[in-house]
Amino acid sequence: MPAQYVQTETEPVLTTEQTRIQITQRTPRWNKKQVDLTDALDFWSAAASAANVIMQLSWPEVGYGVAESRVESGSLMHHPWKRLRTTAQYLAVAILGTEEERNAYRDAVNVAHRQVRSTADSPVKYNAFNRELQLWVAACLFIFYEDTHQLIHGAMDEEQAENFYQSAMTIGTTLQVLEDMWPATRKDFDVYWNTSCERIQIDDFVRDFLNELVALKMINVVPRMILAPLLRFLTIGFLAPVFREPMGWEWTETDRRRFEHLFLFVSFVNRFIPRFIRTYNYTVLMKDLRRRIRRQKSIL
Repeated sequence: MPAQYVQTETEPVLTTEQTRIQITQRTPRWNKKQVDLTDALDFWSAAASAANVIMQLSWPEVGYGVAESRVESGSLMHHPWKRLRTTAQYLAVAILGTEEERNAYRDAVNVAHRQVRSTADSPVKYNAFNRELQLWVAACLFIFYEDTHQLIHGAMDEEQAENFYQSAMTIGTTLQVLEDMWPATRKDFDVYWNTSCERIQIDDFVRDFLNELVALKMINVVPRMILAPLLRFLTIGFLAPVFREPMGWEWTETDRRRFEHLFLFVSFVNRFIPRFIRTYNYTVLMKDLRRRIRRQKSIL
């Protein structure tokens, strides 16, 4: 294990305005009940997927670990649909699975992660089993769910936000993150997050990889031409300034208003779509996982 990456004993240099997206217009939250991470399972959240990959890879160790990965069977650029399925399935089992199912998925991921380590030629030293790197990835995934949930359902009050946060721990502990590594409270998480964002560094190698991802270079040219412009707009909209600026992307006030108006519309439409339809992708993913475990087939 390297020296500790993040020191949270001192006040962060960065502020939440720099590290989180700032939304000025939100739909009102009509439902005041307690919420947890299962309430954020919604097919609309896929809109933030590429942005979250950029957030995860903005730590050099994660960026090079993915961009240099020798595990071609799980490569995002070589097998995008398989990688999409396995990532989404990990989130499904982390949130909805039993302890036995989480353990099975952890074992499968560990096999792949054993091959993800830097070589003598790598400019950055990394190891996929590093718990701090996994904590950073889990923190990014929590942001992913919190941002999309609040855009669609409205801002949470402090009690709701705390309960939502506490339910998210399994995103990390389904892999190697220990329970006592997960910041104890939602406020503690803000300190960890703002401090961790001080490590963001996206060099040309990782930036080129991410630009190819957002441009959908890995898929057929026809769907690429249709989907790539929308994906780029959504991706930039879901990135806070601390991530957007190293990518060299601009975000104007007009862009911000368009982004917020889009999700005000999505939020309105969402109220008329039954929950079982909005979460059907997670239902399918869990059924597939259970079938694979039952038949002793490869999970990844």
